[in-house]
Amino acid sequence: MVTFKLNDEFMFGTATASTQIEGGDTGNTWYKWCQEGRIKDSSSCITACDHWNRVEEDTELLKNLGVQTHRMSLEWSRIEPSRGKFSDDAMKHYRDEIKLLVENNIKPLVTLHHFSEPIWFHEMGGWKKTGNADIFIEYVKYVVENLGDLVSDWVTFNEPNVYVDFGYVIGIFPPGERSLSEGLKVTAELINTHVKLYRLIHRIRRERKFAGRTMVGTAMHLRIFDGISSTGKMIAKVVDYLFNEMFMEGMTTGHMMFPLSKKGSSHKKGRYADFLGINYYTRNIVEFVFDPSLYFHELVCDKDLTKSDLGWDIYPEGIYKVCKRYYKKYKLPIYITENGISDKNDTKRPSFIASHLAYIAKAIKEGIPIERYYYWTLMDNFEWLEGESTDFGLYDCNFRTQERIPRKSVRLYEQICRRKELTAEMIGDFKKYSGITIETIR
Repeated sequence: MVTFKLNDEFMFGTATASTQIEGGDTGNTWYKWCQEGRIKDSSSCITACDHWNRVEEDTELLKNLGVQTHRMSLEWSRIEPSRGKFSDDAMKHYRDEIKLLVENNIKPLVTLHHFSEPIWFHEMGGWKKTGNADIFIEYVKYVVENLGDLVSDWVTFNEPNVYVDFGYVIGIFPPGERSLSEGLKVTAELINTHVKLYRLIHRIRRERKFAGRTMVGTAMHLRIFDGISSTGKMIAKVVDYLFNEMFMEGMTTGHMMFPLSKKGSSHKKGRYADFLGINYYTRNIVEFVFDPSLYFHELVCDKDLTKSDLGWDIYPEGIYKVCKRYYKKYKLPIYITENGISDKNDTKRPSFIASHLAYIAKAIKEGIPIERYYYWTLMDNFEWLEGESTDFGLYDCNFRTQERIPRKSVRLYEQICRRKELTAEMIGDFKKYSGITIETIR
């Protein structure tokens, strides 16, 4: 049986992203991607969860869950619909949304870049064009000046490693390019930009004397990469270096690891993060393949592990391993900024949540300061390439009627959020209510 107890200061929350839930915006790159027929189920982010018009309803869901914090993102193309022209209406909307969170004692963690960008930014050359980073920096300056009195905690970039790999190396996310050299250039540009944003956000909140301790970081997608054969183990180390290590080092210290270019970097190696944001979902086995189009490797799953609806391995111990590894290296507090499972029938989600939190509790007992846990996600949403076909939500969202229907896991997560523990009694009560047994996943 899996049980745990966390301290009263530990914060539970949920995470969402604007493009995935808001709907209604035609100015972002993902809307264009949808229009071009790139989504597996032919759905579109123009629908999503209609959150833009249902903020009060969805905030009530958060309030009922008993969360202490909520991670959300802002849609750049709404706030800056054309170059240098900022929308007062969009900013008022986000201020009102964040005020509602604060009034309900839910601390906001705001993400500034979550994959989506204005179409006009890409038409100007995006991150590949020298000087364009300044456009994003000016946007962030406007945002922090207008929201910094309400928001003290910021994520500059969500999963920059996924953004670069999928958008510039593999070519399955916007802008759909396939070039390792261009991917490395964009990586260096994002690291340089993050360093500047870290300093900027701290300066604005300090000069304006906004209340609260300023916390700035990134949300990194970290995976466990293992190899079985000797060649597979060697390739796994390379993949880990390029996907995990290179990005973590850059976004935490500003250091450009090989093969990144230091050209254009005016900062010194230092500390440019106040916390380590970790998005953890799964583990992969890496195998060598003689195919340059696949960069000589492929990621496969472990036949002995239970799978999510997406076929991802459920490997809770991995969250303990990545937290231990990167705390040892950087000695910073950790926020689990995303952790979740696609599970339409909701039979695996209870054990998934319980087992991952048990490993978090184990890490905390060993002195690793994990301070927050954000479940991904509040409700089923537009899940990028998968469209409407995945079910990560605590709430089932009917995309046609926009009805939010609580899954049985809602009751479990609500109790965990409020009590900061999972006891044998809670497990027994949940089984009586749901018929679902919560088991330890190894």
